[in-house]
Amino acid sequence: MGAHEYIDSTSTDPAAALTALGGASLIVATASSGSSMNPLVRGLAPNGRLVVVGAAPDPLTVATPDLIFGTHSILGSLTGSSIQNEDNLAFSLAHDIRPSLEVMPFTKAPEAYERMLSGEARFRVVLDTAA
Repeated sequence: MGAHEYIDSTSTDPAAALTALGGASLIVATASSGSSMNPLVRGLAPNGRLVVVGAAPDPLTVATPDLIFGTHSILGSLTGSSIQNEDNLAFSLAHDIRPSLEVMPFTKAPEAYERMLSGEARFRVVLDTAA
């Protein structure tokens, strides 16, 4: 199994950081912002794939040389199969990967929804029904 790295794209250029590590074979982009995903293609290794699973209100824009020089590909998926979802959960559990969440009380559901749609949510917005 290869190495797993966390790169904070708010404090460093993710493409440069990935390139310094030798490039990523696979990037799973969960961001709710297309502009935050834009530089990721340049951080892929040859034949690397960017899988976009986060819905973003702004577009993902990629320079064609970033795709063709390195034979990179971009894929989108709303969700995987039930077996893929089980594999993802098992992987997360095995590597102690936990989500970053923005918790809001259920009474603020309309504000939470607007925050998500506007792209202002930093992480996934979760409604707390007990609050």
